[in-house]
Formats: sequence, C-alpha cells, structure tokens
Amino acid sequence: MILYTLRRLAAVIGVLTAVSAVTFTIFYVLPSDPAAAACGKACSAERLAAIRTHMGLDQPLWRQFWDFVSGIFTGRTVGSGQYALECRFPCLGYSYENSEAVWDLLTDRLPVSASLAVGAAALWLALGLGAGTIAALRKDTLTDRVLMVGAVGAASLPVYFTSMMLIYGVVRVTGLLPYPQYVPFGDDPARWASNLLLPWLALAVLYAAMYARQSRSSMIETMAEPYIRTARAKGLPRRTVVVKHGLRAGMTPVLTLFGMDLGGLLAGAVITESIFGLPGVGRLFYGALSTGDQPVILGVTLLAAAFIVVANLAVDLLYAVVDPRVRLR
Repeated sequence: MILYTLRRLAAVIGVLTAVSAVTFTIFYVLPSDPAAAACGKACSAERLAAIRTHMGLDQPLWRQFWDFVSGIFTGRTVGSGQYALECRFPCLGYSYENSEAVWDLLTDRLPVSASLAVGAAALWLALGLGAGTIAALRKDTLTDRVLMVGAVGAASLPVYFTSMMLIYGVVRVTGLLPYPQYVPFGDDPARWASNLLLPWLALAVLYAAMYARQSRSSMIETMAEPYIRTARAKGLPRRTVVVKHGLRAGMTPVLTLFGMDLGGLLAGAVITESIFGLPGVGRLFYGALSTGDQPVILGVTLLAAAFIVVANLAVDLLYAVVDPRVRLR
C-alpha cells in the first residue's frame, strides 16, 4: 500500500506539471499581449518594456515556466530591478490586473467554493444513493419507473435554469429564504447554511439525478452476485444484506464519479457562483478569463487539477474500505 501510494503521488506531480506546461504553452501562442493590455492605449515603448520586465514576459518561455514551477516550492522574485517583487512560498505569481499574489486570491476565495462543494456533495450523495438504491430494490415496479423518470428529467435541466427557478420561487415569490450572500461559517453557522441552501439544491438536483441512475445499475448488478445469494441463504436480515454487502460493493463506481465531481467543484462552480453572486474560485476564474489574467488562470487551473487528482487518489485508497473484494486483487 505504501509503494502504491508513493507511485500515485509521483503520478500526481507528473499530471500537475503537464497541466501547467500545457496551460503555459496555450497562453504563449495566443496573440494577446498582457503587457500591452496593462499599459493602456497611450503607452510608450519604454513604458511597455518596463511592464514586460515587471511581469517577467521578457524572458523566454522555458525560463518563465521554470521560474513558475520552482517558485511553487521555494518562492521566487518576480521581475527585476526597481520592479522586483518577492513572492513567498508557494508562489503562483501576481495578478496582471491588481498585482495581488495569486495564492492570496485563491485562499481568499477557496472557503466559499469549499462550502458550496461540500454541502452540495453531501446533499446529492444522500439523495442519489437513496433514490438509486430504492429503485434497484424495487426494480421494474412503479416506484422504480417514477424515480428513474424523475432522474432523467432532473438530469436534463441545466444548472442555470434550476438556479433561476429556485431564486424566483423561493426568494422572490415565497420569500422563504434570503438571496444568497456568503457568510463565513465561523461568524454564523445558521446564516451560512441558509444562504447556501439554494446553491446546494441547484447543484444537488443535477448531480443526484446522475448518481441515482449510476447507483441503481450498480446495485442491480451487485445484488445478483453469488455472495449476495449466499448471504440471503444464511438467513441474514434484509437490511444487513442490502447495506453491509450490497451497498458497500455497489458504491465503487459511484465513488469514482464522486471523486472527480467533488474535486472539480472544489476548484469552483463557475455558473452557480456567478448566478448566486458567490465570491468563489469559479467567479475569480471567469473574471481572469475575461481579462486574460494568465497567472490567475494558471493558478486556478493548477488548483483544479490538484483537487481532482488528490480526490481520485483518496477514492482509490478508499476502495479497499468500501469493497473488501478489492483487497484480494
């Protein structure tokens, strides 16, 4: 297990390096010039050269990439001369738009995205697994058909449509909840939850529908396994057979999806955060794309890749806990 974990960690480093290299290359071949955009229309050649030096754009691409990667682990100096800035570990550079450290921008927005992702994930996992398990145990009955038709309908609804309908129905028409405004959990847990309930529901409707279908097919396949029939023949209670033997083994493919979905949401749900006005990483990324702020784009991309690969590593290690059969492979 230790060697397996070390190999996976090495793969994580390789993936993150490849992601950062590809992102760097893409922005290098684009025709836009961040220095010219920062300098403005009435910009002299001397001023433009100074800004390019400040941004580090006067260096060759390989040097810029090496400085970026090494700075993550050791920190680095951005620019030179009177324009030099010390970027402490872990250095992801400085934003072209406001000259703030990218790492500070990410850590400031990350609690919002983490609150949105964790709450929505807990909700959709409970709803999806519950609906899928019930549908599998009542296969080909009216309950199964109703649940699966509902899942197909919910999965076909775009998240922006669900978000707007929730805002209109719950906030504007009934006034049951206030319009979402992020409140830190430490300040007021009750307001934190009430302000995030609508975004949680908007994401949970879509993801729970997909998880319900996946968990239903997995449970149907698992409940037909010989060891399930053996457990029933031994006279074990139905609840024990379903929960301890069936559900644990049937969760393996669901865990794979969960790791990727949760990792992606931790890096920011762009549409949901934009509609509900949540100042998370997704909105930061969208703003950086609009202005061509390469350091922020690269930082968010690297953060997203890190969350996804780490989440998948954690899922792989959990397989042996959830499904004991994996230990024999």
